[in-house]
Amino acid sequence: MNGLNPFKAGFIAVLAIYGVVCAASPSTYRFLDRVDLVFHEAGHVIFGLFGEFIGLLGGSLMQFLVPAVVVAYFFLHQQAYSAAVTLFWVAQSLFNVSVYVKDARARVLPLLGDDISAHDWHNILGRLHLLSWDQAIGNLVYTLGLIALAVSVLGGLYFSREEDSPAE
Repeated sequence: MNGLNPFKAGFIAVLAIYGVVCAASPSTYRFLDRVDLVFHEAGHVIFGLFGEFIGLLGGSLMQFLVPAVVVAYFFLHQQAYSAAVTLFWVAQSLFNVSVYVKDARARVLPLLGDDISAHDWHNILGRLHLLSWDQAIGNLVYTLGLIALAVSVLGGLYFSREEDSPAE
């Protein structure tokens, strides 16, 4: 039989629905955002070893890199379905980062320390003289999240296929 594995396809359908919900309201704080926050804060510490600016960028970078490395691991180990599923996490993380980038000028998001001068993206874009581009850059990050979500869902459906068993 050469059709879709109903469990795998069903799981991807659930991820697709959840992904649309995340994309529709990326500023709503959800479960995976808590996971992202742990990696985000760890990124400041780890990348901070390479200087202050890289340390600022390191939070969002680590938040993206951790799920991206998991995707790469599955892909390199020829576990394409798992890579597609994990790519969803990359998309969700990009949605989360896009909200932070778009807040660079306004600085209204609640931060862990409530010190608005510690806003990563305000400081990053300010140092690069790109602060007025916060909305455009945030929209680009969001669009990359949409692309990752689409590839995740389409790839997950594609790799949900059951292969024909070899004839005996």
